[in-house]
Amino acid sequence: MSRSPLLLLLLFAATAAAAAVPRYREAPHFTNSAAAQCPPPLPPSDADAACSPHAAVHVAMTLDASYLRGTMAAVLSVLRHASCPESIFFHFIASSSPSAAAAAGELRATVRASFPSLAFRVYPFADEARVAGLISTSIRGALDRPLNYARSYLASTLPTCVRRVVYLDSDVVLTDDIAALAATPLPETTAVAAPEYCGANFTAYFTPGFWASPALSSTFAGRKACYFNTGVMVLDLARWRRAGYTAQIEEWMELQKRVRIYELGSLPPFLLVFAGRIASVDHRWNQHGLGGDNYRGLCRGLHAGAVSLLHWSGKGKPWDRLDAGRPCPLDAVWAKYDLLRPAAGIESS
Repeated sequence: MSRSPLLLLLLFAATAAAAAVPRYREAPHFTNSAAAQCPPPLPPSDADAACSPHAAVHVAMTLDASYLRGTMAAVLSVLRHASCPESIFFHFIASSSPSAAAAAGELRATVRASFPSLAFRVYPFADEARVAGLISTSIRGALDRPLNYARSYLASTLPTCVRRVVYLDSDVVLTDDIAALAATPLPETTAVAAPEYCGANFTAYFTPGFWASPALSSTFAGRKACYFNTGVMVLDLARWRRAGYTAQIEEWMELQKRVRIYELGSLPPFLLVFAGRIASVDHRWNQHGLGGDNYRGLCRGLHAGAVSLLHWSGKGKPWDRLDAGRPCPLDAVWAKYDLLRPAAGIESS
């Protein structure tokens, strides 16, 4: 019996999507610590566990084939260093575009195969098509993917029962207990906490035309506006919803489509809304820039001080450099959590 061309095309697409996702090792199992007085473990097969009172920490990340290797390493590092790993719920936001939808099930299955006891849920990025129409081209194509903007839509994507969430980029590894980061105090109406870098050249994140316009530059009047990296944040989603922050971010994106006011993807709209209005987090929780700049991705070392999280922001990703045989010194730290390579001494507990 012959098959229709459409059916053959669908079968080919499904096969290609499956082939695009490599097979990862199963991660060691990490159990809650009795000494930490952890809540009961979350059931891994119940997506409704997100609303369980036993979910001690909520973590949100994006999930796509391009950065899956980084996401898997990040999840492993979170579990490895958490005092209550079985009480963490992961929220993964995946592309909802037709071209990516076929791979969504494979991505979910890949996560489950490597982390059989992980409590998680995968959400389609429902606002993706609209966001794609708001994005302006930036200095690096990888920054222009709609999924990079998913962090601005967590309040409408995650269940309303989730009040506080830690957002993590896919190019991080933790070396400390994420519960300490999740417990960051958020005073009064503050909805965002992140490490601030007031020594950075804040003016460089916006165009000369922005600063030349009193109507635009006055946005920061009365605010001690400092750069912060949006790859590691603690968010109060209830406060975010009440303040309508997503709509405020979109207003700046719409203006950017008409008048060029910044060059760097999803970061500047966040700065326009939140710079000078966030709770500060110790710099140890985002040792960022390890991927170099957005052009060449050269090796960089750690900033001075303690380290609880390493972040390969920038063009150079550790998995690409390792595969090319040209790793930077700190890429060896990331390699310990790489589930695509042979085990490197990460043991269960």
